[in-house]
Amino acid sequence: MFLNTIKPAVGSTKPAKRVGRGIGSGIGKTCGRGHKGQKSRSGGQTKIGFEGGQMPLQRRLPKIGFTSAKKKLTAEVRLNELVGLSADEITIDVLIAANLVPVFTKRVKVILSGELNTAVKLKGISATSGAVKAIEAVGGSLE
Repeated sequence: MFLNTIKPAVGSTKPAKRVGRGIGSGIGKTCGRGHKGQKSRSGGQTKIGFEGGQMPLQRRLPKIGFTSAKKKLTAEVRLNELVGLSADEITIDVLIAANLVPVFTKRVKVILSGELNTAVKLKGISATSGAVKAIEAVGGSLE
């Protein structure tokens, strides 16, 4: 197969309609646009979604969804990510320095994912109930 031999399937294409070629062609004079009116004129089309002055569908339907601004400021940390930190007290600044959370993070929550085998002391960081149990089981604490 060569690119210069590819052709569409037989009957799938039709020749273009040649308008304005006299009254014998069936689409001469007005060229299939009818008489007068906006749609008969050049450039005379309405914008997409226009319903003749009626409130358009995209404006009639309610807006849905919500993007929380707090989402950008909140981050999650897994239990097993806390193991590699060498600080005595783990704070948000320590997590930012370790590249575990983005720089602009204001709230961090520890989630129960992975295992924790060393005691850690968290300050200013929240945790899920399962994570709290796992931290306290190995001798850690939360403030």
